[in-house]
Amino acid sequence: MQPYVIAAALAIAASAAASPQQRANPADSTKRVAPAAGDLQQLKDQVTRLRGASDSLVPPADRFSFGDRAISAGTAVQGPIAIARGNLDVSGTVDGDAFVIGGDIRVHTGGRVTGDALAAGGRVIIDGGVVEGEMRSLTATHGGTKRAAVKAPLATWQAIKLVVGWFALLMIIGLGVMIFAEGNLDGVVIALERGFARSFWIGVAGQLVMLPVLLLLCVALTITIVGILLVPFAIVCYVIAAAGLVAIGFLGVARLTGGALTPDSGTTSPRGVHLRALFLGLTTYSGLWLLAAAFAWSPLVGSMLRVIAIAVTWVAATVGLGAALASRAGTQRPGVTALAERVTGDEFAWQTPTPVSGVAASRRPASPSTTS
Repeated sequence: MQPYVIAAALAIAASAAASPQQRANPADSTKRVAPAAGDLQQLKDQVTRLRGASDSLVPPADRFSFGDRAISAGTAVQGPIAIARGNLDVSGTVDGDAFVIGGDIRVHTGGRVTGDALAAGGRVIIDGGVVEGEMRSLTATHGGTKRAAVKAPLATWQAIKLVVGWFALLMIIGLGVMIFAEGNLDGVVIALERGFARSFWIGVAGQLVMLPVLLLLCVALTITIVGILLVPFAIVCYVIAAAGLVAIGFLGVARLTGGALTPDSGTTSPRGVHLRALFLGLTTYSGLWLLAAAFAWSPLVGSMLRVIAIAVTWVAATVGLGAALASRAGTQRPGVTALAERVTGDEFAWQTPTPVSGVAASRRPASPSTTS
C-alpha cells in the first residue's frame, strides 16, 4: 500500500509543478533547446553589441530563451519576447516588442506585433500579418552586427504616413507656385491642352537626353580652368532646374486632371477654381499610392497596386515634363499672346496714325446712347 501512496504523491507533485507553467503561458508552443557551453557567453556578447549600437531596448541575455517559439492564433502574449537560435512565428498578438537572434520573425495572417520587430542574423517576414512598430533585419558578422543591405518592407501605417507626407509636400509646393508663378503654371496647362500625345513624346525625349546634356555641359566647362571650378555649381543648378521642370509639369497635369473632375460653377474667382482643381488632381494621384499603402500587408495585391501607381505617376510626370519643355517652363503661352494681340488691336483701333505727327488726337468713338 505504501508504494502506491508514494507514487500518487509524486504524480500529484509533478502535476502541481507543471501546471503553473502551463497556466502562465498556454498560448505558446515552444520548442526549447538546451544551450551549449559557449552559447550563453556568445549570446551575451551579441546582446552587448546590439545594445551598444543604439538598440538599448534589447533585453538582457538572461531574458532570451533558446529554440523556436510560436504564438498561436487568437491568443495574446505580453512582450517583450526574446528568442535565440530559433524562429518566432506569430499568428496571434504580441503586445510589445519581439527580438530574435539567429533566426527569423514570421508574422502570419491574423498575427500582430504592437511594438518593434528585430531579427539579428535573420529576417522579419510579413506573411499577411502586421508589425505596428519598426521592422529591422540585421546581418550578424564576426566583427559584430551591421544593418542588412535590404531593409524590411514598410508596415501599412508607415506607408500611409509616407504617402500623406508626400501629398502635403506637393500641396505646399503647388500653393507656392500658384502664389509666385501662376502664369507659368497656366502656360504649362495651355501646352497640355494643345496636345497630350505631343507633350508625352517630348517628355520621353527630355528624359532620354537629360543625362547626356549634363555630361556635355560638364565637358564643355572643363575646357577652361575657371570652368572646372564651376562644374559642381553647374551640376547643382542643372539638377534643380530639372526638378523644377518636373514639379511644375506634374502640378500642371494635376490641375488639368482636377479641372476635368469638377465643374467651374460655384466659384467666382478663377484662382479659387484653379486651387480646387489642383487639390483634386493631387488627391487623385495620391489616392493611388494611398490604396497601395493600405494593402502593404498583402504582398500580391500591394505589389500590383504599386505597379499601377508607379505607371500612372510616371505617365503624368512625363507628360508634365514635355509640356514644361514645350512651353519653356510656362513662359511661352500662345493662347495668352493671341488674346493680348486681339485686345491691343481693338483697344487702339480708333487711333489714326499719320506720317508727320505720329498718332493723331482724333475723337474716340463714343458708345451709342438714346436721347429723349
